Amino acid sequence: MILVTGATGALGALVSERLSGRDDVVLGTRAPERLRGTSPVRRIDFDAPDTLAEGFAGVDVLLLISAGYGEDDTVIARHEAAIAAAEKAGVGHVVYTSLTADGDHLPYALPHRWTERRLRDSALTWTILRNGLYAELLALLTAPSPDGTVTAPLGDGRAAVVARADLADAAALVVTDAPAHAGRVHELVGEHAVGGADLARAYGAHVRYEPGTLAEARAGITALGVEAFQVPMLVGTYSAIAAGFLGRTGGELRALLGRAPRPAIEAITSP
Repeated sequence: MILVTGATGALGALVSERLSGRDDVVLGTRAPERLRGTSPVRRIDFDAPDTLAEGFAGVDVLLLISAGYGEDDTVIARHEAAIAAAEKAGVGHVVYTSLTADGDHLPYALPHRWTERRLRDSALTWTILRNGLYAELLALLTAPSPDGTVTAPLGDGRAAVVARADLADAAALVVTDAPAHAGRVHELVGEHAVGGADLARAYGAHVRYEPGTLAEARAGITALGVEAFQVPMLVGTYSAIAAGFLGRTGGELRALLGRAPRPAIEAITSP
């Protein structure tokens, strides 16, 4: 049996679509009422750890999609609860959606690295999918203003972003052939890095790139009324791209998919 956690989230929903029709798939979510489909559904809530061992009962392959919406201590507690429950329930194999190795300078990297270490130190069989930044996230961070200006503070930096759909395809392929990926770390970044000037050209001839400052970005994000922990996460993403830490291309995505990944610019401008 394959169990997909976070099945109502952006990535989890896409993976679930790709696994639909299989009789060995169960979808896990803290809000089962939101799922309507052919696959069985279980309530899986990382914030209710006492319920997880029962939720993981009979699972052979667990796709542990990062519960990254929160402060570091919150995310680590959720992942610890999930891994401990997987150990208790006798789960055979955990596939974890982590963060690209080049993302170590990002504010949200620490819980990913902690989780990777926790899996390595466990008795579980594991596979780690080190996902690149979503192209959809970069689209959100670089959307042109009404006057046709991209003001994201990326400097001359570029990012090897990936279409979320491609990462969902990769995850579905791995969980359905988990033994072939046991003990492996797959680096899944884009094949072409994009920067602010590239994005402006892709958005249209009327769009120009005039990078602002991190301070301006911080003020703008704060004014949106987002959760407090999200401000440094988003500003730190701009900063890491601008500093050139996320532009390395390559990885294993093409080999894993057996095809070319979707072009980053296409994923950003035509989601």
